[in-house]
Amino acid sequence: MSKKKIVDAQEDSKGNISSVRFEGNKSFTPVKIAIKMAERDEIKNAHSVHFDKGKKYLRSDPDNKKKNNLHELAKN
Repeated sequence: MSKKKIVDAQEDSKGNISSVRFEGNKSFTPVKIAIKMAERDEIKNAHSVHFDKGKKYLRSDPDNKKKNNLHELAKN
C-alpha cells in the first residue's frame, strides 16, 4: 500500500488543524480520520502524537522546512 501525502490543511476558528487534504484529492479529510491513518502508518509526511491527557494530534514529520508544516499549509 502506498502512503498518502498531505498537501493542504484547514484550521478551525481556534487555530487548530481541523482537516487535511491528501495529494490527488479534491476534498479535505477530517483530522480525526487523518490521525487514525497516521497511527496505521498510512501517511508519509505526518505522524500522530499522544499527550498525557489522552489528546491526539497530527504533526508534520520534522525536516527543517517551515513551509510544509500543517499550520503553514493552512495559511496558504
